[in-house]
Amino acid sequence: MTNALKLVVALISLLVIVRFLGRKELAEMTPFDIVYLLLFGGIVEETLFDSKISVLNLVFTLGVWALLIYLVEKFAQRSDKARVLLMGRPVYLIRNGKLDTEEFENNALEMEQLRIMLRQSGIFSLREVKDLFIETNGSFTINTYAKYKPATIGDLGLEEKEEHPSVLLIDEGVVKRQMLRQIGKREEWLLDSMAELGYGTVQDILYCEWSESDGFFVRTKDDTIDAGEIE
Repeated sequence: MTNALKLVVALISLLVIVRFLGRKELAEMTPFDIVYLLLFGGIVEETLFDSKISVLNLVFTLGVWALLIYLVEKFAQRSDKARVLLMGRPVYLIRNGKLDTEEFENNALEMEQLRIMLRQSGIFSLREVKDLFIETNGSFTINTYAKYKPATIGDLGLEEKEEHPSVLLIDEGVVKRQMLRQIGKREEWLLDSMAELGYGTVQDILYCEWSESDGFFVRTKDDTIDAGEIE
């Protein structure tokens, strides 16, 4: 009976914590997410087979565990270095058609693995790939050359233009300095650009991305949907 109660408490705790930390699909999970779920399983397993650990002890342990995860998540959101350390960073494997062999070695990735991934994405030749990232969850993001992209209405009568991958520069009012360094820009450039576009303070900007081909795409807190607008 005690074990059944512990299982119920563990299940409810997991549902509450996952909902509290945000919904994620399995494919979106980072290494940090996997570690804390494994730790959760270890905690529950130990309590089930130890009769000396009461239900209250389990609730207290899971509470401390959840608090630590929450604090780490919040700290990682505010610190680029902490986020990279805990959750990793996207890696540029192919840039402008050129392979980064050092990153291939760092990620223990073989060419045949890359070819399998490309075929699964409907790409049967490396010549089509302009840029390729390996994301923090291990998935791949691909940008193909313009001539290999399907034609759209917007292409009619227009010259083909190469697209460049966008980078996230402002996330919920926080400037992503690591991304600025990646594209060779300074924070002053970003602030001046926002001022020229009519945005007062960075804190009011919810989302800001930039690409060399398309420039800035900005959304402020005023662009969000209020609960009262939802029918």
